[in-house]
Amino acid sequence: MTSTEDQTGWTYLMDMDGVLVHEEHLIPGADTFLAELASNDIPYMVLTNNSIRTPRDLRARLLNSGLDIPEKSIWTSALATATFLANQRPGGSAYVVGESGLTTALHDIGYVLTDSDPDYVVLGETRTYSFEAITTAIRLVERGSRFIATNPDATGPSRDGSLPATGSVAALITKATGRDPYYVGKPNALMMRSALRSIGAHSANTLMIGDRMDTDIVCGLEAGLQTILVMTGISTRASVELFPYRPTVVLESVADLVGMTTDPFRRTANN
Repeated sequence: MTSTEDQTGWTYLMDMDGVLVHEEHLIPGADTFLAELASNDIPYMVLTNNSIRTPRDLRARLLNSGLDIPEKSIWTSALATATFLANQRPGGSAYVVGESGLTTALHDIGYVLTDSDPDYVVLGETRTYSFEAITTAIRLVERGSRFIATNPDATGPSRDGSLPATGSVAALITKATGRDPYYVGKPNALMMRSALRSIGAHSANTLMIGDRMDTDIVCGLEAGLQTILVMTGISTRASVELFPYRPTVVLESVADLVGMTTDPFRRTANN
């Protein structure tokens, strides 16, 4: 772990669900925390593994929750996937199982979306997975299309309970084809590195705030970031002890950072 004593000019990366919001509800103090970042001209990026919505759609959703976050400060697994593919195979083609957040990101990098011999099958999040689309994806992977998935999350939340997510559907395609996908989103540190590049930040002066040890914190560690775990989402103080790695700091919520965003370790040295 690098020393935090002389760090200045912090940049913040943070997860969205479990850190700033629960479904459509604001986590108390998140609005004050973000307002303080803005007033101090501290760069930040909100990360989400969910590829369903575009940054514009997410901005509207967050506004309804009471959070004013610019589009440019929202980084999705769909954007990270598009950035990855643009570097790997510029001007390529893909068959997409997903929604507008993913298709828009791929269109924006000049990809052709097709079911005719695509370079890639790209699997993302959707609330309407169809048997026909999954069957097409399986057959294309069998014929040689490279298999990419936006994130490995097995389930997603809903008001009625868990929903099958990208990782579960990817497992189905893998079982049928024998081919594993390359996951771009968290816990792949590539997602954080691409977010850092998008805002011109450096890992040595960046903090990752998350609510999950197995995605947010390990991803931040592997990207060379300082990490803050909050207790407003998945992880608990007891569950932290089950992992062989630790966050830099454990806090109850982002509200604990209000008043110390320019020096986030000032009052947390003993955590």
